[in-house]
Amino acid sequence: MQVILGANGQIGEELARELNRNFTSNIRIVSRTPKKVNETDEVFSADLLNLEEAIKAVEGAEIAYFTLGLPMDSDLWERTFPIILNNVIDACKINGAKLVFFDNTYMYPQNDKVLTEESPFSPVGRKGKVRKLMADMLQKEIDNKTLDAVICRAPEFYGPGKTQSITNSFIFDNIQKNKKLIVPISSKKRRSLIWTPDASRATALIGNTPTAYGQTWHLPVDETHPTYKDLIDLTSGIYHRQFRYTVIPNFVFQIGAWFNPKIKELLELLPRYAYDNIFDDSKFKKHFPKFQVTTYKEGIERIKKEQRSGTNS
Repeated sequence: MQVILGANGQIGEELARELNRNFTSNIRIVSRTPKKVNETDEVFSADLLNLEEAIKAVEGAEIAYFTLGLPMDSDLWERTFPIILNNVIDACKINGAKLVFFDNTYMYPQNDKVLTEESPFSPVGRKGKVRKLMADMLQKEIDNKTLDAVICRAPEFYGPGKTQSITNSFIFDNIQKNKKLIVPISSKKRRSLIWTPDASRATALIGNTPTAYGQTWHLPVDETHPTYKDLIDLTSGIYHRQFRYTVIPNFVFQIGAWFNPKIKELLELLPRYAYDNIFDDSKFKKHFPKFQVTTYKEGIERIKKEQRSGTNS
């Protein structure tokens, strides 16, 4: 059995689909209010802040995937994320399960250096510090050989369905709402974005590759690394409509943070938008050369199709 902890976000749902397509139909979906993704899924309601419930959630599993996401709330992250991860680590140890940890890049330096699996941690802000703490917790288990685990790290998302990110919110959601597009800080800096179904497909592949464990893996991205101007120009061509956009400078976000808590939570993520933010996935592509990465053109065409049809898959 393979268990997905935090399975009803976009990453967890796509992961469940990919596991069912290519690896196993014996899948347990775990969250506070779990819903089946595949017809054969087992659903299990659990509060992972409770160790006993975490142990039961992982019971009988060969592999557990940690894909749990929380709202962008620094207080909530500091209170709960370390406890949840500690409980999951203990649950995996007790049940003899492997752990696949889906991670982000918040703990990395926010400068123009290319990000690799060896990049040092230098978090900016409270959420970055929480993600550093969590990655360090898991790396300690790996180094001490007390848990068979692997870290799968993804840059900023873009994608279909429930995908949540700055790019989806400011670009594709605004297209759907017929609003002017927003670009944070600069339209001229190159960025690496990951298509959310690719992130889940790659995570499933790594989780089912025994030799991948004990390491950190950068998940695969389209290597063109476009600027926001490039991305919007491509999107305009696909939609056959010239999209206008506004570049919002940092000081405007700073002012907005005084009045809007959601903007305040974004502030620590904004420095990276002032630089080229390139994510090196060469390790993954070398080890898994047959993996087909979704191009930006293919991804944006799917978003367009989904928006036009009104689906949310």
